[in-house]
Amino acid sequence: MAPFASDDRTHAGEADDLPVGRRKAVRYVVPVTVVGVAAATIGLVPALADSGDPDLPKITAQQLIQKIAASDVQQLSGTVKITTDLGLPDLGGLESGLLSGAAGKKGDASSADPSAKLTELAAGTHTLRVAADGPDRQKLSLLENAAEYSLIHDGKDVWGYDSASNQVYHSTAEEGRDGHDAAPATPKDFADEALKAVDDTTSVTVDGTVRVAGRDAYKLLVRPKQSGSTVGAISVAVDAKTGLPLKFTLTPAAGGAAVVDVGFTQVTFARPAASTFDFTPPKGAKVTEADEDGPAGGGDKAPGQPGKAPGHEGGTPGRPGTADEEGLGRDLAGLNVLGEGWTSIATFDTGGEGVPSGKTPEAGAFGGFLDSFGDKVTGKFGSGTVFSTRLINALVTDDGKVYVGAVTKDALVKAADAGR
Repeated sequence: MAPFASDDRTHAGEADDLPVGRRKAVRYVVPVTVVGVAAATIGLVPALADSGDPDLPKITAQQLIQKIAASDVQQLSGTVKITTDLGLPDLGGLESGLLSGAAGKKGDASSADPSAKLTELAAGTHTLRVAADGPDRQKLSLLENAAEYSLIHDGKDVWGYDSASNQVYHSTAEEGRDGHDAAPATPKDFADEALKAVDDTTSVTVDGTVRVAGRDAYKLLVRPKQSGSTVGAISVAVDAKTGLPLKFTLTPAAGGAAVVDVGFTQVTFARPAASTFDFTPPKGAKVTEADEDGPAGGGDKAPGQPGKAPGHEGGTPGRPGTADEEGLGRDLAGLNVLGEGWTSIATFDTGGEGVPSGKTPEAGAFGGFLDSFGDKVTGKFGSGTVFSTRLINALVTDDGKVYVGAVTKDALVKAADAGR
């Protein structure tokens, strides 16, 4: 049993001991933004939290976590604000190209394919409308300038529709799958993953109360106990009545604006109209069917579904995830994890020669970009380049070894030195 910190503040009780999850083979989930693509993220306008903190009964951290776990919201409609601030340089067209390419598919992919479209949530601020009516009916709409993208799950059919291009993507939801290819899009998606990461390297407390989207909520505060992590704290606003997470915020240890921040600006728990989930391809629309043996994009995921966590291949941004035999461990043979908890560092050998310099002819213009983006470092390991965001740092040594983690640059250099 691993004790949690019990320094709860307003409306807090002593946090009881919580079980530490069984240690499994670990893989580190790196927001792909390190190389130009982000995993899912969030943003919140300052006006989201209502004025005046509600007076709610006291609750312990353990009780609040249990309340989240017991939440069984089946019907809802709402609006979610989502923004990411990873501190990446302005990549212009290169950024959008990398985002699309990372999702992707070979050949001419449909602009309505959710595996590509939802990567747009990885950067900037976006507004989503979500609706759910049980496990078989969900809808998520990404509102854009003079256009809209919708992902609709209705029974066994999953439809993606991009109004800007008038393209439709259709797939069939596979029975028994959670849809791990979809990007997290609601506060619950992120909160579920954050709580999976809680162990004895984590302080979990109740940090008072707040009003979010017109509803009374408790604030759960999750913080690393270890020094050297780039994660400052994770705050989850939990609906006092239903236990549904209404807001998720990840702030960096260096301070400043949140790196990841997602929350409802409006929510209701009434059953949406059945017509909400109806979809017929518009006249003249180009319809693309998912390949029989290919990925079904985000289609297998119930979009915006409040009652299920995202797939196991995901993870809290900046936090180790749990590997399964079909996950990243299969794709990155030789991946090792150094340390534990919030200061874990993933390392693997590319078998290459490190990062190409812009001075080498084979690198071309991309090598020059890497030179400007990365910081050269040296140590006992030799020399290498550190690529940094406000959350994730990655060291690529000149002999092709990679060290990645939600840790400081100095921690990466130290890890590389220890391995020589």
